[in-house]
Amino acid sequence: MSVDTLALSVNALALSVDTLALSVDALALSVNTMALLVDALALSVNALALSVDALALLVDTLALQVKRFVYTIVPIQREKDV
Repeated sequence: MSVDTLALSVNALALSVDTLALSVDALALSVNTMALLVDALALSVNALALSVDALALLVDTLALQVKRFVYTIVPIQREKDV
């Protein structure tokens, strides 16, 4: 084995190690991206839950307004009619 062949083998090994390091970095980036996507999904679910809560509050408010109408305005109207 000549010195040139040995040098080429060492360079090829170094390139393989660099490629492996890049692959590990790419995997780490993929894992981080997946974690960010999971966090984004959790935030979306929380936002949806808040929207559902807000809708429930609107429905409750509407129900209170209907009760107010039925218990105050309707009797007053009946008294006027009599």
